[in-house]
Amino acid sequence: MKGYLVIEDGTIYKGKIFGAKGERFGELIFNTSMTGYQEIIYDPSYKGQIVVMTYPLIGNYGVNSSDIESYKIHLEGFVVKEKSKIYSNWRGEKSIEELFEENGIVGIEDVDTRKITEILRDKGAQKGGIFTGENELKEMLEKVRKSRSIVGVDLVKDVIKEKPYWWKKEGKYKVVVIDCGVKYNILRLLSKYDLKVIVYPATSPYEEIIKEKPDGILISNGPGDPEPLNYIVKNLLNLVERYPIFGICLGHQILGQVFGGKTYKLKFGHHGANHPVKDLKTEKVYITVQNHGFCVDINSIKDQNIEITHINLNDSTLEGIEHKKLPIFSVQFHPENAPGPKDAEYLFEKFYKYIENAKKN
Repeated sequence: MKGYLVIEDGTIYKGKIFGAKGERFGELIFNTSMTGYQEIIYDPSYKGQIVVMTYPLIGNYGVNSSDIESYKIHLEGFVVKEKSKIYSNWRGEKSIEELFEENGIVGIEDVDTRKITEILRDKGAQKGGIFTGENELKEMLEKVRKSRSIVGVDLVKDVIKEKPYWWKKEGKYKVVVIDCGVKYNILRLLSKYDLKVIVYPATSPYEEIIKEKPDGILISNGPGDPEPLNYIVKNLLNLVERYPIFGICLGHQILGQVFGGKTYKLKFGHHGANHPVKDLKTEKVYITVQNHGFCVDINSIKDQNIEITHINLNDSTLEGIEHKKLPIFSVQFHPENAPGPKDAEYLFEKFYKYIENAKKN
């Protein structure tokens, strides 16, 4: 079926709709990963966004039930140059089109994703809309421009589960994961160590987390603007001196605010599996997975106990911090990969050692 991709700047592309039918709106961003489209589709951090894949052929190995990253799909829409007509992989269970039909996700193909990426790179992230069937061009553009921005909006509450749940009940130490939109591979990697893992929604008061008697806390990734999340920041102010804490992506931005930092919106964000990050302690460069549109201002953290540990080599933005006295650290990138390189998986071992040392002392 014919459809349109409409961009806030007035650019309109005619293409082919696949998956569900209808109209979808969101912030249009591009992802530079060459593989791993299923993990991208299931990443809760894309709530409020329409994802443009820069790699031209998507869907050739299908999707499966083992590689999902959340209990449902949260992104608003999906844009590709070409959707593979068939899939071929021994692990494949269904096509990307079948997945979208079953989950009410609208995709569009046969559009110039290279040019779209160029627009977003030059003008910054734009509002976008996907429309099914024939529509009045002026009316579509007006709808896109009136659609909701993700700035100043709490999207975390849209992706988290309402009640705590166990991921793994057996282990030497217990970790509470504060769920801001957690990816399942974070939970899988915690489980590789001798850890019990229980997930609490980000809206949980700190008193409930204390009652759980955790040995460590992980603050997960999640979607959107970190600035409206004052309730999570206030909760953590009551927890930072009690437990070892590890923050990932949005969790890093929240910890940045806990220690006095400010956040701001990036021009077009970092979305992909190929971003170089330098560890300032070891001077090693890691190729990292990234998915964020906001960042902690590197000059805004005035707390003398906070040191910068990682820097993005593409644009010198802040990628990691650590407390000098407390067992607390965080990174802006995704050490759980999925999709992407496993360079930064060592950070989960670091978190485990922080917990172990805290228990000994």
